[in-house]
Amino acid sequence: MVCSVAPALDARVAGRVGCGVRLLRLVSLSLVLAVGAAVPAPAAATPGLDLDRSTIPQLQRLMNRGELSSIGLTGRYLGRIATVDREVRSVLAVDPTAIAQAAASDLRRRTGHARGPLEGIPVLLKDNVDTRGLDTTAGSRALRGKPPADATLVRKLRAAGAVILGKANLSEWANYRSTKATSGWSGVGGQTHNPYVLDRNPCGSSSGSGAAVAASLAQVAIGTETDGSIVCPAGANGVVGAKPSLGLVSRTGVVPISAEQDTAGPMARNVVDAAITLSALQGRDPADPPTAGYPADQPTDYARELRPDALEGARIGLWRQSGVNADVDRVVEEAAGVLRSRGAEVIDVELPYQDQIGAAEGAALLSEFTRDLPAYLRTRPGVPQSIAELVEFNRRDPVELSKFGQELFEQALTAPGTDDPGYREQRRTATSLARASIDETLAAHDLDAIASPTNSPAWKTVYGEGDAFELGSSTPAAVAGYPNVSVPAGYAGDLPIGVSLFAGRWADADVLSLAAAFEDATPVRRAPRYLPG
Repeated sequence: MVCSVAPALDARVAGRVGCGVRLLRLVSLSLVLAVGAAVPAPAAATPGLDLDRSTIPQLQRLMNRGELSSIGLTGRYLGRIATVDREVRSVLAVDPTAIAQAAASDLRRRTGHARGPLEGIPVLLKDNVDTRGLDTTAGSRALRGKPPADATLVRKLRAAGAVILGKANLSEWANYRSTKATSGWSGVGGQTHNPYVLDRNPCGSSSGSGAAVAASLAQVAIGTETDGSIVCPAGANGVVGAKPSLGLVSRTGVVPISAEQDTAGPMARNVVDAAITLSALQGRDPADPPTAGYPADQPTDYARELRPDALEGARIGLWRQSGVNADVDRVVEEAAGVLRSRGAEVIDVELPYQDQIGAAEGAALLSEFTRDLPAYLRTRPGVPQSIAELVEFNRRDPVELSKFGQELFEQALTAPGTDDPGYREQRRTATSLARASIDETLAAHDLDAIASPTNSPAWKTVYGEGDAFELGSSTPAAVAGYPNVSVPAGYAGDLPIGVSLFAGRWADADVLSLAAAFEDATPVRRAPRYLPG
């Protein structure tokens, strides 16, 4: 079946819905023929269902009342992927079992065997997360092939009832191949576009996850971050991104950069969905030692911890980073007003040690990459087994080096190992100063959290010189291993700007609650319009 797509996206809404329903009917017919299942009405028939605004709790209530089915909801998202994503290019592959997963979820619900808070909810996975039966490529043509098993976090999503909808595009190798890389491009998926203005960049390596959620192609997506790759695409695409404390979510089965900084976390259109998803992702994993370290009293249901009055009496440090971008300065000042309007005391702060942290982080990551990526490759038979083999593959491949080079891969070939004293000093410096920059600032002003702009307005996507990145605030929390949540805060014209809230390690529940209260006070997020630029 071919669904025609008219040139103007704003005029295509009706066409998209129609095409999505036709796609669902064909998929549903296939399911009926295959398993004899009775297929509920598609989600398009559910009165008042607005995918862009619906939250997981709202969807669960509809499904519990029999007014919506997971098949219908999944089909609605598949229909949008088939149409809207032609412009955004955020989804690499759809799981061919998605409708069957949804049917199984509906059966569990009808028979009283719902698995958990994500029962029947469609979730996209960044394509550096091992997924049974689906290619997991990290965006590289060298890594095409199916891993032998699900990543631990995927098993947790399935155990919570989620429908694995497919794989999202990403910046190839999580943006760790070239010093002049363009975010959102991969050899497998090409370029993902920012759904707000299509010639603008989606930012960060979780670019496909952020853009897909913004375009309502899934209810939730999973991203990963080493430094900024969840929060930056969240900010640039006008969604919520939750980068958890290091050790809260297992990294087993996730293509790595650095075990000292890598995390995985949820991206969603609202804080409650991110909180619910993080609750499902969280858990100890013997194969990932940092997960043994989180406190016994760490919350397990972050949605239950959300308080609408969380800002009342809170002390928030504001790291403005002013003078770089006038729109960012305006949005930050407006955000400060919102915080005060909900009873928070806002104190201007500066975070120390940033230059030293950045210098030490870059050198440390290179050594950690040379240790951690080959260890992952050994779990994937049939693909290159070393960084040297990847370098040679890229040199021979007609696509991989067509936009930019592989300078970081080449530097990794001669980087010192993690047993090198120089490396160990760089990592100690980076981590200790990052933690001190946050801990000392929190203590000096008796703060509950620090707020700072997540991103500057998205830049035009070009190739050859790298991203035109102006500012961000991800590094302190990323290098420290502390939680960081980005929430929509305003716009520069049509381009979203987010504000990040971060605090000490294991303060995930507090940061999410503050972010939810901020979101409730200023629900600025609006759906993208897919402007051509």
